[in-house]
Amino acid sequence: MQSNALKNTAAKATWSVIHPLTEEDSTAVAALRKVAAPVKGKLKGIAGRGPFNEIMERVAVPEDVTFEAASVGGICGWWAKLPKDREGAAIIHVHGGWFNWGTAQAFRNFAGHIALTAGADVFIPDYRLSPEHPFPAAVRDLEACYRGLLDQGTTRIGLTGDSAGGNLALLLLSIASAQASEDAIAPAVAVVFSPVTDLALTGESFDTRAEADPYFTKPQAAGLIRSYLGDTDPKNPLASPLYGDLTGLPPIRVHVGDDEVLLDDSRRYVERAVTAGVDAELDVWMGLPHGFVTNVGGFNAATQALRASGAFLADRLGRTVR
Repeated sequence: MQSNALKNTAAKATWSVIHPLTEEDSTAVAALRKVAAPVKGKLKGIAGRGPFNEIMERVAVPEDVTFEAASVGGICGWWAKLPKDREGAAIIHVHGGWFNWGTAQAFRNFAGHIALTAGADVFIPDYRLSPEHPFPAAVRDLEACYRGLLDQGTTRIGLTGDSAGGNLALLLLSIASAQASEDAIAPAVAVVFSPVTDLALTGESFDTRAEADPYFTKPQAAGLIRSYLGDTDPKNPLASPLYGDLTGLPPIRVHVGDDEVLLDDSRRYVERAVTAGVDAELDVWMGLPHGFVTNVGGFNAATQALRASGAFLADRLGRTVR
């Protein structure tokens, strides 16, 4: 069931699209909930890295995509490359994992699906993780990666990210856009999936979706964020994109499941972006959990969201997709 806040906002907002849950996806979600229930809220700290990466490694392998370990701007990672040379444009995908988990290698398959739908090669940087490397290490790594792509002659860059990676992608979007000049090109577009935009955890969906979310709890999220931020104010605009100046940003699309505690992080960010004059839109997928878009082949909604995201990215990057 939708929260009253989301119902009222969606009814008035031209920037929000609500997608109904299909019967087929409803069955798939029910099965997922049974599997996830015993471990809800229990992945914490670095102990969560192995299980998290194992889950991401299971994402369906994309056809006609090759993977290559590389370094961009001194940041190691992996390329997901299409069969034909796609010079001039590229996408940086920032992987999720609550700033504590995840690797570029584990996210290769998901990035490959983004590459296929967008018609552009995708680089996944292995930014530094907390608690070994707390804020702002990850942000600095992504800045270096972005500059590295520019140094390689890439003139059209798109940004994508999921969960905490969505947080970092939106921060990079703001930083790179603010620094754009004759010798520093601004990003062309951003698409993020269930981004963590408010590290102060003030969204009401942490309460209204506490039971519906099959994976995360507020105490769990708070602990993971503490290990990332340390003593940094969670409302610091370099940590939480919700509190930054969003004026002048390029087009943004955000996809989020209705059954996740991070629902309001997406809704409030898009609302602020639209108020700032940004071409921003929110797609809310009813009955779907966090990370649903990575379940390629498991959810029809994942295919639909990826296709819509890819078409949007391709249009802004001047790409042709099959």
